[in-house]
Order: sequence, then C-alpha cells, then structure tokens
Amino acid sequence: MTWAPERIDGLEVAAWGPPPAQAPTLVLLHEGLGSVGLWRDWPDALVAATGLGALAYSRAGHGRSVPHDGPRDASRFEAEAARVLPAVLDGAGVGRCILLGHSDGATIAALHAGRVADPRVRGLILVAPHFFAEPEGLSAIAATKRAFDGGDLRSRMAKHHDDPDAAFGGWAGTWLDPAFADWDVTDAIDHWRIPALVIQGDADPYGSLAHLEATEARSYAPVERLVLPGVGHAPHHEARDATTGAVAAFCARLMAMEARPGAPA
Repeated sequence: MTWAPERIDGLEVAAWGPPPAQAPTLVLLHEGLGSVGLWRDWPDALVAATGLGALAYSRAGHGRSVPHDGPRDASRFEAEAARVLPAVLDGAGVGRCILLGHSDGATIAALHAGRVADPRVRGLILVAPHFFAEPEGLSAIAATKRAFDGGDLRSRMAKHHDDPDAAFGGWAGTWLDPAFADWDVTDAIDHWRIPALVIQGDADPYGSLAHLEATEARSYAPVERLVLPGVGHAPHHEARDATTGAVAAFCARLMAMEARPGAPA
C-alpha cells in the first residue's frame, strides 16, 4: 500500500504499510551512497515486524532524485536535517514518527532530533551513526574511492542512481576534504529529548564503537544499544533478523510509552 506522493520537491519517495492516519511512521534516511532502492525489501520487513508505516526518500543527487546543487561539505548534513527532512515530512503528511537513519542518514536524524524542535519525532533509531571523523574511517573511505575509480563499484551504483558519479563524488568529496578531519557534531546529542536505539557492528570499517559510547555518555534521554559481533557497516543487511528484532522491540516499547495516560498526543 503506497500512501505518499512518488516525488516531493523533486525527491524520489516511497511508502509502505499503514498511512499516517492509521499508525506512526518509520522514516528511513539512507547512507552516504544509498537511495530508496538500496533499502531493498527491508521496509516491508519493518512494516511486518512493527505494524507501523514506513517512508523513505532519496536525497538530492541520489537514486532518482534531482541533482544536488548545494555545498559539498559537512553543512549538507545540517541543511538536510533542518530544511529538507521537515519538508519531506510535511509533503507526505507524516504525523507521529520515528527517524531511522543509517550512517550519514543516522547523522541527519541525530542532528534533526538535537537541533530542530519537531514534536512529530518521538524516537531515534541510529544504525552505524557518525558524530565525528576518525582516521580509520577516513582510510576506509579512501579505499572505497579507489574501488570506485578502478573497480566495478561505479557500475553497481549505476543500477540505483541516475548519476553515480555525482552520488559518489558528493559522499567521498565531503568525507575526504582535509577540513573534515575536525568535524564533530556530538553536541547535538546533548539536546535529544526522545529515546534512542543505536546499533553498530563491531567490525564496521567506517566507524568505531566510540560513536555509541558518545550517545550513552551525552544523551539526556534514554539510550539503548545493540552491538553485533562480526558485523560490518550494514547491520540491517548483514544481520537482518537481529537488527529487525531490535527495531521492532524498541518501537513496541516506544508505542507502549505513547499509550500511557498523559503522553503527548
């Protein structure tokens, strides 16, 4: 059942499960090389496991969305969190929702929760989040760039992106800019006032468990964490059952809290 428009402000959009009038919505925010299509069939599994609706969109320059015409630096995360994400929620008619972000998408979700007063957002699910740059992660991105320049990554990305060069260049160009080595947005965590679930594989080449430790140390609101042994950067694909189960359990607890007398409408 598709309930959202197929495009909002030129961005590719997809929806699954019950519409906002019937249930809260899981809003899926993709990774740096992701798109609507690269969630594969996980949104269907999430709807089945949680009973919630799901909404995903491809950021500008990704998937079948319009090209990205803004800055290619860390400020793009801030702009996405402050302006684009709220516009997509408005355009799709989303009410109560839980932001579920992967990698760069998790950063955007975290920034939105910390810096935008949006009463619609009732919880955060952050999969392999980034709050600061780490030398090991930057080295892994440089290796991925070499695979794009000399391997088959470009052709594989072309199946999911209208312009794979722009999608890849925007991601790698942001992270490999020398100025990005000092990037740090952990202060956004200080302002969370909603529960969060953070998930990461302990074999993730792009980020260490320090990001999860930062959420636990700095969040005023409750934080649950799941560390998956031997899992890399995509827990929802590499350890799908465990990740889906954790998401479903978190959503069930959150919905039970929402149902208590006196909870926000």
